[in-house]
Amino acid sequence: MRKLGFFLLLFFSISLLKSQELNCLVTVNYNQVQGSNTQIFKTLEKSLTEFVNQTKWTTKEVKPEERIDCAFTIIISSRASNTFKATLQVQSSRPVYDSSYASPILNLKDNDFNFKYNEFDPLIYNRNSFDSNLISTIVFYANIILGADADTFKRNGGEVYLKEAQNVMLQAQQSGLASWQNVVGKQNRFLLIDNLLSPKLRPYRAATYSYHRLGLDVFSSNKKKGKQTIENAILSLESIYNKTVGNYLIRLFFDAKSDEIVNMYSDGPVTNSQKRLTQMVKKISPNNNSKWKNIN
Repeated sequence: MRKLGFFLLLFFSISLLKSQELNCLVTVNYNQVQGSNTQIFKTLEKSLTEFVNQTKWTTKEVKPEERIDCAFTIIISSRASNTFKATLQVQSSRPVYDSSYASPILNLKDNDFNFKYNEFDPLIYNRNSFDSNLISTIVFYANIILGADADTFKRNGGEVYLKEAQNVMLQAQQSGLASWQNVVGKQNRFLLIDNLLSPKLRPYRAATYSYHRLGLDVFSSNKKKGKQTIENAILSLESIYNKTVGNYLIRLFFDAKSDEIVNMYSDGPVTNSQKRLTQMVKKISPNNNSKWKNIN
């Protein structure tokens, strides 16, 4: 009987490992908050860590080494009873074929993350209703991570996850919170998922696929071909420049990839349109001009 119990436990543990898609580091920073009761922040961090990493987000069977490395960094700026004002940093990366390098996919900051939380509240998500801004926001970005990652392995491969993020947004709109609404000029959750699913902005997702699957993933076998494919993918982003207010997707791309691009052009084979690329990125991503000057 004890052996049977052991094997059942082992089977359950293996099944659990296979079913989780995210390998997420959750950090709750409360340095800006005055007060002696810090346990609630530690409890929140632990609960969110378990929620994100133990939730089965897809129907796929995923091996432990196939989980997506990502991070949620919550910086609490104020607390009034059970109401918290915070920002949320969302980051993710994916491995590059035949190398030990992990390429950054997402590096975005949500400056409007306000939520209510009571210590030891169960974290439960109902996809057919809005119950908590804390849960809805985390679930929204979990699906953004899944969608963005899948898009780098298969053209438009993340569609089902992005549609799920859209569903979260639609349910959350009933809350009236501005971060879920269509507010002109505001780069919020509504604009993020609206842009990612917009047919006129499809070149962005095509570029992320070409950049990673056809570019980075062939680097180890053919560096010149890989680098040229990456260059062409970056150049293609010019087609969506100024198609939306604020060029959110262009900012999203370069917030994650600017350092990688500069490092890539610090050496290696010369590509066909390097001068044109330098001119273009200075135009469409001027916030990174201090970096672009380092492209040789």
